[in-house]
Amino acid sequence: MKMDAELLHSPVVGLAEEEEADMSDWNLPLAFMKKRHSEKIEGSKALAQSWRMKDRMKTVSVALVLCLNVGVDPPDVVKTSPCARLECWIDPLSMSPQKALETIGANLQKQYENWQPRARYKQSLDPTVDEVKKLCTSLRRNAKEERVLFHYNGHGVPRPTVNGEIWVFNKNYTQYIPLSIYDLQTWMGSPSIFVYDCSNAGIIVKSFKQFALQREQELEVAAINPNHPLAQMPLPPSMKNCIQLAACDATELLPMNPDLPADLFTSCLTTPIKIALRWFCMQKSAKLVPGVTLDLIEKIPGRLNDRRTPLGELNWIFTAITDTIAWNVLPRDLFQKLFRQDLLVASLFRNFLLAERIMRSYNCTPVSSPRLPPTYMHAMWQAWDLAVDICLSQLPTIIEEGTAFRHSPFFAEQLTAFQVWLTMGVENRNPPEQLPIVLQVLLSQVHRLRALDLLGRFLDLGPWAVSLALSVGIFPYVLKLLQSSARELRPLLVFIWAKILAVDSSCQADLVKDNGHKYFLSVLADPYMPAEHRTMAVFILAVIVNSYNTGQEACLQGNLIAICLEQLNDPHPLLRQWVAICLGRIWQNFDSARWCGVRDSAHEKLYSLLSDPIPEVRCAAVFALGTFVGNSAERTDHSTTIDHNVAMMLAQLINDGSPVVRKELVVALSHLVVQYESNFCTVALQFMEEEKSYAVPSPANTTETGNLTPVRDSPAIPRLRSVNSYTNIRAATTARNLNKSLQNLNLNEEGGPVAFSPGNLSTSSSASSTLGSPDNDEYILSFETIDKMRRVSSYSSLNSLIGVSFNSVYTQIWRVLLHLAADPFPEVSDLAMKVLNSIAYKAAMNTRSPRMLDSGSLTQSAPASPTSKGTHIHQAGGSPPMPSASSSSLTNEVPKPPARDLPPARPPYTPTQGGQAPHSHQFTRTRKMFDKGPDQTAEDGDEPVGHRNFINAAVQTGLCDWSAKYFAQPVMKMPEEHDVESQVRKEREWRFLRNARVRRQSQRIVQKGVTRLDDQIFINRNPGVPSVVKFHPFNPCIAVADKDSICFWDWEKGDRLDYFYNGNPRYTRITAMEYLNGHDCSLLLTATDDGALRIWKNFADQRNPEMVTAWQGLSDMLPTTRGLARRVSIYLDRSKQGGAGMVVDWEQETGLLMTSGDVRVIRIWDTEREMKVQDIPTGADSCVTSLSCDPQRSLIVAGLGDGSVRVYDRRMAPNECRVMTYREHGAWVVKAHLQRETEGHIISVSVNGDVRFFEPRSPDSVNVLQTVKGLTALDIHPQANLFACGSMNQFIAVYNSNGDVISNIKYYDGFMGQRIGAISCLAFHPYWPHLAVGSNDYYMSIYSAEKRQR
Repeated sequence: MKMDAELLHSPVVGLAEEEEADMSDWNLPLAFMKKRHSEKIEGSKALAQSWRMKDRMKTVSVALVLCLNVGVDPPDVVKTSPCARLECWIDPLSMSPQKALETIGANLQKQYENWQPRARYKQSLDPTVDEVKKLCTSLRRNAKEERVLFHYNGHGVPRPTVNGEIWVFNKNYTQYIPLSIYDLQTWMGSPSIFVYDCSNAGIIVKSFKQFALQREQELEVAAINPNHPLAQMPLPPSMKNCIQLAACDATELLPMNPDLPADLFTSCLTTPIKIALRWFCMQKSAKLVPGVTLDLIEKIPGRLNDRRTPLGELNWIFTAITDTIAWNVLPRDLFQKLFRQDLLVASLFRNFLLAERIMRSYNCTPVSSPRLPPTYMHAMWQAWDLAVDICLSQLPTIIEEGTAFRHSPFFAEQLTAFQVWLTMGVENRNPPEQLPIVLQVLLSQVHRLRALDLLGRFLDLGPWAVSLALSVGIFPYVLKLLQSSARELRPLLVFIWAKILAVDSSCQADLVKDNGHKYFLSVLADPYMPAEHRTMAVFILAVIVNSYNTGQEACLQGNLIAICLEQLNDPHPLLRQWVAICLGRIWQNFDSARWCGVRDSAHEKLYSLLSDPIPEVRCAAVFALGTFVGNSAERTDHSTTIDHNVAMMLAQLINDGSPVVRKELVVALSHLVVQYESNFCTVALQFMEEEKSYAVPSPANTTETGNLTPVRDSPAIPRLRSVNSYTNIRAATTARNLNKSLQNLNLNEEGGPVAFSPGNLSTSSSASSTLGSPDNDEYILSFETIDKMRRVSSYSSLNSLIGVSFNSVYTQIWRVLLHLAADPFPEVSDLAMKVLNSIAYKAAMNTRSPRMLDSGSLTQSAPASPTSKGTHIHQAGGSPPMPSASSSSLTNEVPKPPARDLPPARPPYTPTQGGQAPHSHQFTRTRKMFDKGPDQTAEDGDEPVGHRNFINAAVQTGLCDWSAKYFAQPVMKMPEEHDVESQVRKEREWRFLRNARVRRQSQRIVQKGVTRLDDQIFINRNPGVPSVVKFHPFNPCIAVADKDSICFWDWEKGDRLDYFYNGNPRYTRITAMEYLNGHDCSLLLTATDDGALRIWKNFADQRNPEMVTAWQGLSDMLPTTRGLARRVSIYLDRSKQGGAGMVVDWEQETGLLMTSGDVRVIRIWDTEREMKVQDIPTGADSCVTSLSCDPQRSLIVAGLGDGSVRVYDRRMAPNECRVMTYREHGAWVVKAHLQRETEGHIISVSVNGDVRFFEPRSPDSVNVLQTVKGLTALDIHPQANLFACGSMNQFIAVYNSNGDVISNIKYYDGFMGQRIGAISCLAFHPYWPHLAVGSNDYYMSIYSAEKRQR
């Protein structure tokens, strides 16, 4: 539809209106857009956590092998003069050679002991081959599987050889003797670490790898061929787990600079701070620090391990920087292995990074295996130089004048850098470099609070951030901090732990082991803690007790149940939800906790949450009560009474508005079913018998007597689109074809012998597949059977059942489950079908084979098994009814042979071999899963024992895991819709501008006045007979419902956008539709005449339609058996035909949905809370045919089938809220409309065509107009004061408010000018002057004002 150009580019005046209109859209609440509607209710995929060190190791033994031969230089290196002389900071020429050797050995040991004081050190000074062998083999023997370090200083022997040998001495020191690396490997074994401080050390690393490879091949050969000579020898140890550090490359000599120690590499590895400071002083830049000399460096005050002293602080900064460089440069797994597995190895590698930096400046390249990427140019080294600079510049004044030491700003600056990363960053970037430093800062009390705060903000970025932090090694630090009593740390630690446990719940064990749970118990019990922190604490406790017995016991001891019960009614909904989940988990399969709960009457305190306004909280309460009754310890009368009480409380949620709650309800009841299995088997048998004997006339049989056109069979009908919520929509289509053909068949064989009721019809492919049951082939009870049971069992409203004597609790719960199996939400009905079939299967097993019963292995639950009763049920009545073979063949199933007719007075029947057990005819379906048949009972005996798990495994919801996702996702991040620049927000702004434009333009047209309304702008044949049409308020899209499917058309382009199946059972029909959130993300609500409401999203775009939610809006409305096909007949004689189906009216402003129909109440649902808020009795004996409400005045107007129009004020009490009744119509009211202005009138129209205008305050009509007789449909345009009447006499008349006919439409436009069919429905667009008309000839057309007006 092209609008006038001037309308599109409105003048400035228009803009002000537009902004106003805009605000009204922004302020409208959205219904059904919460996370529970948009996400699948399941936990996130667990990330494989690699941060835990599977094999922490210790270096327990150290071999220090020094080949110095002081005073004699090896022949193959010519030394400079002067030359580097210091070994372990000692000048060997300053004392006698032997003394020098011993002192250097002792010093080296001390230097290593700084890093690993607990290891066994063995020195081997100028040794022979045998001494080395003895030393290595003895250390390996003592170390067993732990790591051994081999330190080799070869400054007094020749360089290593290309053949893979290093040099030692003979006994008299007259010769150098080669020692093969291969032998060294054999003696040292693995795991080991080797340090080589000698020239050309890289050669050793290469030879080592070649020998290691050779060993691997020898091992493989020996493994493949046991007769090989290699296999006879002792197996060589594998060298996979060995680490090597070498001072230089294969071709390099060690530096000989006299200002440096001779063992520069060893100094870097064992005395890093000392050598780093000396090296700093030797650089040119050191001249910028006045007064610092090498002598002064020796005098730096403090101890390495005291972080408050200058030396200690430098050491701490050095550790932080080297750790950070490694974490940023190394691959994660290598970092874990080298820097987190073994304290000594980690220290050596941190210091190796320094060695690389210092030695490269003297043209030496240290080598390691595994190789590290180069790190000597990393930017963090500049931070180190600055820290050294700041420290050294203070030295002269500290030493000479004794001034106080100013601490380095290094950590504060690094935290600031981290903070900048957090505040400025985008999503997909490299992780922050400073993460390992944050870890180091946790050790300092000065910065701890800030570090924890930043760490929390980092973890909040999502699971990836938590995994990163854990891989850095944060876990032991935050675990240790739980021992701190500082109150200010509590909120931060609780937040951090909630984040960690949301990602990796395996930490529960560590927490309990270190008594960490006590910390969170005290936070939860602290009334001064803000609710959000208590929520996190209770979440952490809920993880600790989740399927972890030790955790349950520890928390039970810590009084968790009492603490939780006190907070059940906290105003904070998330806290209530998690308190309930935590309770449900602590007594899950843990009986002492359950009894503790009984003593505190926990179950009664939980009842209050069953009517909580937040669906998730109701859900959590159902979960908690479900695990409460699901405990399998021995039963006492007391516990049975409690279980019954809980069951009856839970049963009241049967019509809860939220499918999440009802799903949890099925699971909770399934726990009860498992506990009282035998009692339920008895009930199941009674119901199955009753269902067989009671031939309910299915509504499908009596229906379409007048209509013999099989709707779905015509070839022109397009295939339905598949819908996500239903596993197999094609099956649904064929099922409906099948049902249609059956009904037609039925009509032709009136009075035939077999009644086709859905009970006999064994429909595995029929309605149960439309419910999307995953394995419906295995079901004993098909959906049809269950549905019939539900109707047979004279299902009066549940409320009348509550409080019946307890012996029938099982019957009532069975009825509740039957009701849930017919739930409009597929996931709920699937679960309930599973539970029912599980019991039906049990019951069938019981009655099928008496031999099995005698074994007594059948039921596990304690109450007496109902077998005696079960076996005699069918004998009294004589022959069992015949299964209908023909029905089986219709559903492509192999019919079983009918059971033999038994003479009436027959002794108790025992099946002979090959005979059919008397009950088996009830399962005429070919059941693949269990059906071994009655004659194979012997090996069947053990099958049902495992069956208890059959329910449990299958029946569960992901509620708790889904709720836990909240803590894993960012909590502090601004939600996308609040971000002014986000796409979501931009799309919403676009929609609201579009809405304002539609309102503005349509208003202009309507204000001009509509003089004609017969320009046909759209016509198309709908796939089914249109029964309800609804315009989208702002899109050019119209929804057309037939009996059980919805078609979407684009009325501007004339295209069909979508067609999908609504999922209602086949004896029901769609009687009303509404667009929810039409101004924004539209959802479609459909109401069917069995009282079910379904809400759909993703329709009419290229995606698959999905059911958002569905619930039983009106519970007591069982569909009446009436003709559904020719809708016209309904209007002719209403009295015979039954009711109006279900009528609804939607208030977007308040989120309230009014529902009524063939019931005696108007039920109001609050979609925000997803619960019923009010039942207003209509006070009439007929059905409600039309509803209209006005949120400003809180008025509801109802038109009724007896001709009365009633006005209710919903602010008043139920018995006095009917404020006005008009009885002027003599017949069925087709439409009652309340105008939404402040002085708006009520307009009502009856079947007889009389239109009456009422002023809500006066008792009589203010105006009456007469329109067509035989009215079948009518709508009133909310803006333009037009009303349109559709007649069964195949025409439409459009009237203005004075009652003048402005258009009379009888023919379709076009060449043939075909006559319009009988009108089945019509509707005006809420804004444009468009009228949509559906008629019984399948056509759907839209008429509008004449073109020049548009």
